[in-house]
Amino acid sequence: MKSPGYISIEGRRVRYEWIKHSLIISVLLLESFAFYMMLQISVKDNASFLVNPWLPPMDIFSEADAPQKVDTSAWHWENYGEAMPFIFPYVANTIFVAFFSTTGTLLLAILGAYFFARYKMPFSGPIWAAFLFLMLMPAIANIVPLFTLLKTLGLLNSLWGIILVQVATCQAFNIFVLRGFIEDLPKDLFEAAEIDGASHWQQIRNIVIPLSKPILSTLAILLFIQSWNEYVLPFIALRDHDLFTVGVGLIYLDGEYVKQWGLVMAAFFLSSIPIIVLFLFFMRYFIRGVLSGAIKG
Repeated sequence: MKSPGYISIEGRRVRYEWIKHSLIISVLLLESFAFYMMLQISVKDNASFLVNPWLPPMDIFSEADAPQKVDTSAWHWENYGEAMPFIFPYVANTIFVAFFSTTGTLLLAILGAYFFARYKMPFSGPIWAAFLFLMLMPAIANIVPLFTLLKTLGLLNSLWGIILVQVATCQAFNIFVLRGFIEDLPKDLFEAAEIDGASHWQQIRNIVIPLSKPILSTLAILLFIQSWNEYVLPFIALRDHDLFTVGVGLIYLDGEYVKQWGLVMAAFFLSSIPIIVLFLFFMRYFIRGVLSGAIKG
């Protein structure tokens, strides 16, 4: 006879699944709340937003108690029409910077990781430790030296200056990740390639890159998103409005006295579309890279 407090294994499993799914749904709702607020505010004017900040445009007041007869049911799609010509040049500049910084970073990181993984030289251990020390340095601590260096090289107010800095500052982490993958590749492949007379570049092109596609795609997505969200360096190094990236350009949507919240949120949504599309199309490669890293070795 079962005791009153007895719970079968099946019951425990169902309760565990219910708790697990409840936590997952709660996290998803919290993560989606900011996106929901951005969308519903983007189709409002300031008066409607102040009266009804939490819900989409709808008629929530009767004619008797409507505060100052504010129309809270109107959808202001014109916010997107006003935001699009303003934000498009900044989006184009950011795509340019993100594409070339991602490409340059991965190309140099593959070469550096191949060297550290395949060849041992005197004091290679201390050199690698000193190289990894760069990962511990806060990026903001380098702003003044970087500004001085860009000014000396004549790269201030230049998108190529931003690209070069991003390529240089992202090397430590990417080489650290790629080195582990290259070290785990079968050594017989490299030995066979050397017997056939393959050069180092041929080994990288025909062995390293094809076998490292999962982690390369994952790093490419992370680098692109990081470059897209970069704010401090472009804000300091760029002066012309025509060269601003998205992070800097969005600041200038603020009015001198009044902030048009609908216009601001519409611009934020339009500027996030490229990242959303990128992640939707390359999500399977991102997940494949993460999983391959989890089971590597």
